[in-house]
Amino acid sequence: MNILFQENTKTFHLYNDYISYIMMILPNGHMGQLYFGKRINENKDYSYLLEMAPRPMTSYIFDEDRLFSLEHVKQEYAVYGTTDYRHPALEIVQENGSRISDFRYKKHMVENGKPSLAGLPATYVESPEEAMTLVITLEDCVTDIRLKLMYTIFEMGGVIARSTQMINNGQKAVHLTSAMSLCMDLPDCSYEWVQLSGAWSRERHIKTRRLEQGIQAVDSMRGNSSHEHNPFVVLKRPSTDEFQGEALGFSFVYSGNFLAQAEVDTHDTTRILMGINPACFDWKLDAGEDFQTPEAVMVYSAEGLNGMSQTFHRLYQKRLARGYWRDRERPILNNNWEATYFDFTEDRLVEIAKKAKESGVELFVLDDGWFGERNDDHAGLGDWVANPKRLANGITGLAQRIEDLGLKFGLWFEPEMVNKDSGLYRTHPDWMIETPNRHASHGRYQYVLDFSRKEVVDAIFNMMDKILSEAKVSYIKWDMNRSITECYSKALPADRQGEVFHRYILGVYDLYERLTAKFPEILFESCASGGGRFDPGILYYAPQGWASDDSDAIERLKIQYGTSLCYPVSSMGSHVSVIPNHQVYRNTPLHTRANVAMFGTFGYELDLNKLTEEEQRQVGEQIAFVKQYRRLLQFGTFYRLRSPFEGNVTAWMAVSEDQKQAVVGWYRVLNGVNLPFSRIPLKGLNEDYCYGISGQDRVCYGDELMNLGLITTDATAGEVGAGMKPGCDFDSRIYVITAVEPV
Repeated sequence: MNILFQENTKTFHLYNDYISYIMMILPNGHMGQLYFGKRINENKDYSYLLEMAPRPMTSYIFDEDRLFSLEHVKQEYAVYGTTDYRHPALEIVQENGSRISDFRYKKHMVENGKPSLAGLPATYVESPEEAMTLVITLEDCVTDIRLKLMYTIFEMGGVIARSTQMINNGQKAVHLTSAMSLCMDLPDCSYEWVQLSGAWSRERHIKTRRLEQGIQAVDSMRGNSSHEHNPFVVLKRPSTDEFQGEALGFSFVYSGNFLAQAEVDTHDTTRILMGINPACFDWKLDAGEDFQTPEAVMVYSAEGLNGMSQTFHRLYQKRLARGYWRDRERPILNNNWEATYFDFTEDRLVEIAKKAKESGVELFVLDDGWFGERNDDHAGLGDWVANPKRLANGITGLAQRIEDLGLKFGLWFEPEMVNKDSGLYRTHPDWMIETPNRHASHGRYQYVLDFSRKEVVDAIFNMMDKILSEAKVSYIKWDMNRSITECYSKALPADRQGEVFHRYILGVYDLYERLTAKFPEILFESCASGGGRFDPGILYYAPQGWASDDSDAIERLKIQYGTSLCYPVSSMGSHVSVIPNHQVYRNTPLHTRANVAMFGTFGYELDLNKLTEEEQRQVGEQIAFVKQYRRLLQFGTFYRLRSPFEGNVTAWMAVSEDQKQAVVGWYRVLNGVNLPFSRIPLKGLNEDYCYGISGQDRVCYGDELMNLGLITTDATAGEVGAGMKPGCDFDSRIYVITAVEPV
């Protein structure tokens, strides 16, 4: 791992064992991009990669020169209007109305380690030897604004983290109307664009299409990263698949409005932009102030999509998630929501918890409905005090009863929201986000508190702090059930209203930071109507997130498969719920519901008392299995084997670090008859180890299982005979692969 600067050619080379990233100071002082890809040897001169040619209808920087134009040069952080007509990374509106900037190289600095970003989530290191950081300082001599481009290359894998800081050293205020975290120009457009898109209850489905000339983008303008599009995209070569070929992954460590965009010009150069969505963004930067963009993470893989994903998984598990629960196996929980909704009493909750304890559950979670006058979703949000009509002894008393059973206790909050029918709203109606003289739209009969205001965040913190300081709470489910509309803060002047969306997210991060710092052993799980804010920014504070409100196992195959492109299994909240499923009304076998959920944090979203004796027995076996293998399931190396987007069968697996054990999940949506024989090649095993396979009376070497495949043939191949176990719709199997002595 190193960062080299060649003074004579003005080139920078960032490299480790996996990747090289090369850029240079251009003839006009701007920064140019030369290469990002597989590691190459150090050469003293890469300037030949700067290609120029005269072109008709092109504007040129230098007098009497028809070569150097920013329109046809690959750049690191582009601005619009000085011979570049593509979309910019940065736009600054100055006092005279001009939007033209000219940021030229001034100096650079290399340091070991990685600096933190004030008030923002970001990847980190635990020792300076894990990473190196390059900070390039550029300056606009007219406005006296300094621009710092920050690049951190990690020792682990093909990872570079980027962010940008603007510092106003001038005498006059300016307005930032675009301030991206990442800009990078690629030399061609021979890529397929992969995005994770969907909607509530079908989040993060994989969508793939070829890059074409013009603009392709995903974004959010909802105030949250959204169910619709995740702040993550991939560019992969057309021949790239899960296991081979080049893939570039771009992930935004942020939870609010974002833009991820690829612009292909008519000379087939591709520009990637990622950052805060410029729409509705306008940040006033007064003299002496600075603005820090959130972080964007780039990953290069020459080993297909699985290789890219595993790099993200390692980084986000170990150097984005933090604290007490980062490396710990997650407790198996029972949540009461789908068991009771708002219809519960303290005794009813304890009855559910008793059965959960008998089955081996470790954590009981009380969901919505315990506070204020919360009898339905019309009232109570903002009043974080226990409702004595439901909980006579308050949260403290209920938590103690749950603890006395031998379980840990968890609690649901939705701290960013308020109902008009609440004491908080009646006392502070001005704390709600709404535009003066305009109708205020509701979502789920609730409204958004103005977290851009410190006093609002302080008030919510104080209420939550009181409960958590008095009661034995081990887990918090932090929900967020609507997006922002009529975005306006009554506390900000007119020329700062374009800051509200970003200031709101900074307020959310501030509340998370204060709570996690004061209560470091509480496990936080993020939730936003399920997957509406499942992003790296929140993962910094909450090491796991509720992946979707859709708990149907078959729907979850696509949701969890798509999520795994960027996010580790340890981050995916996944539970066994009742049938018929409350979202799609499907009847799925209990074993399949568990077999999907165990490739996640695992839990139950039902009243176990209502199951049959046979089902309760199965639950006990499921919990025992997860307890035995959950470290492997949650923290093993994850491989996607068969895609639910491409066929009737889905398969994935987790492999231990020492390659001595693996768990394979196999899922078939619809049953069949007289089907072909079937096998699935495995991945990640040691080719020289001999492995036993649960449920099969044979042993196989790793190279057999990876090249010939794991036989998954069952009674669907041919005619079901006497003594054969028939298949069914929505079937699944779990295979445990264990290294044994050769036979």
